Amino acid sequence: MLVVFALGTAAICYYSWWLSLRARRYHGIPRFVAFESLLLMVLLNAGSWFKDPFCLRQIVSWIVLFASLYPSMAGYLLLRGAGRAEGTFENTSVLVKSGVYKYIRHPLYTSLLLLGVGVFLKDVTILTTILMLVSTAALFATALMEEREMVRKFGGEYEAYMKETKRFIPFLY
Repeated sequence: MLVVFALGTAAICYYSWWLSLRARRYHGIPRFVAFESLLLMVLLNAGSWFKDPFCLRQIVSWIVLFASLYPSMAGYLLLRGAGRAEGTFENTSVLVKSGVYKYIRHPLYTSLLLLGVGVFLKDVTILTTILMLVSTAALFATALMEEREMVRKFGGEYEAYMKETKRFIPFLY
């Protein structure tokens, strides 16, 4: 488990820090905290993923985990294609406002929030509760930092987009 954590942390450092900093995007630090919290939850709950598979908590967990797939895949594909990404997929040259982005500004972070809830429900403990709260707070901070970056990059167009869409949950928040 320690080796998996070390390798996962190295990959997260590369993705959250190195790629973001090279693209002059600085939301990688709170995103790193979110990813680390999620990784720790996955590792801590690894033995519980298939324990008592038909209890309500496990069923809800799997539903939420599968629900996390759509916003991540849809968001990623739209950023790569419609966003005309320069280098990394998140460094778009065009503000994407179609598809899932028509309803929420951060489908990839919504996906991570759903992933966190699904993993958390596998085995609810005080430690996983703390990790879930840390992950949620870090993703919220990441979204706020990214929104400031997007306002600097796209200006009034992004500000108008923020008024038209919700942050994480369509029609609610």
